[in-house]
Amino acid sequence: MHRLALFDLDGTLADRQAALSDALTRLCRSRALSPDAERWLRIELADRATAHDFARLRDAFDLEASAADLWEEYVDLMSSAVTCRPEVIEGLVRLRAAAWTIGIITNGAGDIQRAKLAGTGLADLVDGVAVSGDLEIRKPGLRLFELAASRCGVSLADGGWMIGDSPAGDIGGGHQAGLRTIWLRGRPWPDGLPAAHHVVDDVTDAITILLNETWE
Repeated sequence: MHRLALFDLDGTLADRQAALSDALTRLCRSRALSPDAERWLRIELADRATAHDFARLRDAFDLEASAADLWEEYVDLMSSAVTCRPEVIEGLVRLRAAAWTIGIITNGAGDIQRAKLAGTGLADLVDGVAVSGDLEIRKPGLRLFELAASRCGVSLADGGWMIGDSPAGDIGGGHQAGLRTIWLRGRPWPDGLPAAHHVVDDVTDAITILLNETWE
C-alpha cells in the first residue's frame, strides 16, 4: 500500500461553519443587507456556496451590487475567516516528515476552496488538490478520487487512505476508490453503507492512526 492520505477539507481539516458564520456577518454589515437577506444566505449557503447563489440573492432582494462583486467579497471574507487548528497543521507536517503523500479532495467551487487552502496555510502542506467545482464531478465520484491521486503523483491502484466527515462522499467514495477509510463522526450514518475502517472524533486522531501504521 502506498503512503497516500487524501483528506476532505470542510469539516475535516478546516472549520467551515465557524468561518461561514463570521464571513456572512461581515458581508451583511459591509453591504447593509436586511435581516431577511442574511437569514436567506445562512440557509442557502449552509452546505456549500457558489457564485450562482449570489445571483439568486441579488434577484431575490433586488440588490444593486453585482453578483460577481458579492461573490468576490464573500470569497475574500471566507479565506480570511477560515482556520485550521495548529495541532492539525502540526500533524500534517509530521505526516510529510514520515514520507506520506498528502492530497485534498473537496466538493465546492474552485476559487473559494483554493482561497481557503491559501488562507489556512494548507496549500503549502499538500502534494495535490482536486476540487469538484473545477470539473463538475462531486464526491463520491470515482474520477475525482483518480484526479486527486494523479495530482499527488501516485495512482489509486497503489492504495492509500481517505479521511473525511461525509459518510457517502468521503467514506463511500473512498471505498469505491479502493482506499482504506477514517470517518470523523458527526453526521448520521446511512443504512447500507459499509463501515469505515476507523471512526474518530477529531482529525488529529486520524493522523495519529496514519502515523502508527506499519509498512512492509
